[in-house]
Amino acid sequence: MKLEDIGYNNQLEEFRKEQNLDSFGIGRVILEHRDRYIVRTELSELECEPIGNLRFTVTDKSELPSVGDWVAISEYDEGKALIHAVFPRKSVLERKAVGKLGQTQIIATNIDVGLIIQSVNRDFSVNRLERYLTICNASKIDPIIILSKIDLIKESELEELLSQVHDRIKNVPIIAISNQSKIGIDDIRSKLIKGSTYCLLGSSGVGKSSLINSLVGEEILETGIISESIDRGKHVTTHRELIVLENGILIDNPGMREVGITDMSGGVEMTFDELLSLAIDCKYSDCTHTNENGCAVLTALENDELNPESYENFLKMEKERMHFDSSAQERKKKDKNLGKLIKNMKKHNKKY
Repeated sequence: MKLEDIGYNNQLEEFRKEQNLDSFGIGRVILEHRDRYIVRTELSELECEPIGNLRFTVTDKSELPSVGDWVAISEYDEGKALIHAVFPRKSVLERKAVGKLGQTQIIATNIDVGLIIQSVNRDFSVNRLERYLTICNASKIDPIIILSKIDLIKESELEELLSQVHDRIKNVPIIAISNQSKIGIDDIRSKLIKGSTYCLLGSSGVGKSSLINSLVGEEILETGIISESIDRGKHVTTHRELIVLENGILIDNPGMREVGITDMSGGVEMTFDELLSLAIDCKYSDCTHTNENGCAVLTALENDELNPESYENFLKMEKERMHFDSSAQERKKKDKNLGKLIKNMKKHNKKY
């Protein structure tokens, strides 16, 4: 296997030379477990850990390796190596860290396409699709929506669900599939490009692992049997993992119960571009689109020119984004004050 088969390119090689990393081996993180990593190289898979200098000098946990990262390594024993540096990331797919104000959690890095998977049975939600779409848009990652388990519903029901999605989400490819009958699998396979990386996103039990097995053509991942009581597959995947195919690279993810919104760097705007294009005609430049006179968004809503569910979802996500931004600023302020305190303590200790 060549490094190019798992996404290596000229930009990464130029960085390697500029940073004098030529003497180190190169690999890509395919599995992360606490502070241990499995790194794929041209010849093998190695169990790796960061060197102390890398581990203890980072200012944020996000600077440590994540699944999808390219790293410079040196082997020190059979099957073991040290990580000396993390290469620049072309994209970072992240969400709000669960239970941690103002902090983000990296889902995966160096992603080209996000495969947003949702089953058509019990847990179907266009609101949730818009959330996943927002984190893809924020990371400048091309999204593809995949509606799975279509064998569980009638064709007329599928057409109704597709209509709901098309009504609110424009210009995003949508593929309906069944991992049982293999309908739609070839459509997905035809979109995969060798050397490109695809990250599977979705809740537990929507069929992410089953889709990977279908694309690979064999059972390489464990899958859960659909529960009759909750009408969905059981949660099986417990970690992020990178899987190399002949015509692309897949990153499997544990199902996410929460898709928290961060400041998102314009992700909300891209997802709700139709709504915000109306806002250009609002009377006030700082219009919140909630109760102002002369609000073009509210006018469109009253005239049935705007989907009310999409509008409500926009307000909810925008509120989350503003709360995250406020929490992040407060956390940075506390970190800065703590840094000053430690610095002053060190100066004081030197005097005595």
